[in-house]
Amino acid sequence: MRDVVIIGSGCAGLTAALYAARANLKPLVIEGIEAGGQLTLTTLVENFPGFPEGIQGPELIQRMKEQAAKFGAEYRSGNVTAAQLSMRPFSITVDGETLQTRTLIIASGASARWLGIESEKALIGKGVSSCATCDGFFFRGKNVIVVGGGDTAMEDSIFLTRFASRVDLVHRRSEFRASKIMLDRARKNEKIHFITNTLVEEILDPVKGEVSAARLRNVETNAVIEKPVSAVFVAIGHVPNTSIFQGQLEMDKDGYLITNPPPITKIPGVYACGDVQDRHYRQAVSAAGSGCMAAMEAERFLERESHAGH
Repeated sequence: MRDVVIIGSGCAGLTAALYAARANLKPLVIEGIEAGGQLTLTTLVENFPGFPEGIQGPELIQRMKEQAAKFGAEYRSGNVTAAQLSMRPFSITVDGETLQTRTLIIASGASARWLGIESEKALIGKGVSSCATCDGFFFRGKNVIVVGGGDTAMEDSIFLTRFASRVDLVHRRSEFRASKIMLDRARKNEKIHFITNTLVEEILDPVKGEVSAARLRNVETNAVIEKPVSAVFVAIGHVPNTSIFQGQLEMDKDGYLITNPPPITKIPGVYACGDVQDRHYRQAVSAAGSGCMAAMEAERFLERESHAGH
């Protein structure tokens, strides 16, 4: 029986582990499918406070891990395949084994949707990115592509015009899901050029280890063009890793957990932090902050309970 189990090992989960460990709760962190979360996909992180020269994403995660371990956090690799939250203690299934816990912190994150082409996979972190706010700065004065048709694609395109000299917004349809206000704002920006009814078929050049061009195919005419660009930003959404909580916790229509107020779910003793419940900011530092909040809530909850039991 555990006092605290944390699902997920990105910024939110590891910060929760640090706080829970320092409160002497000996948290167990289940590392999940993408151990280390989204930060392991980025190369240089320049916007995490305290690192003026920047720090590599995987190194930042490794340091957080060691810091929490120093105070007694334990780690277990594996994936949570089921959860039972209807009665206490809660139980979760990790690779076929059942664990019981008095409190549960869900920090399982949201995975970026990718285009699913081979060359894209090879170039993630080398010019292919799912986070314009993280990586836009590196493409000052360059030409870039944004793929998508929703608000995120518009926001990313507008943000990137601060750095890039030209932004081509590539969308597979002619209509956009984006709200009218965001679409109008993007259309008014002279650095943004719309390329509709078009798919990204290939990103060059994995051999060079950097993005040099994108091969685009018009879905109506099948005409293919090659566009020299330095980066491709994929803005086709994120999928929160919440399927095992379906029917047990409140979610919005896209599957993000509802916390009201954050990090509190409707089940006492269950907390959610980081990208699994934050569709808005999705930054390392905001995830870390919410992980701290979740651990403090879990600690208070356990304390109240032990008083009630005496």
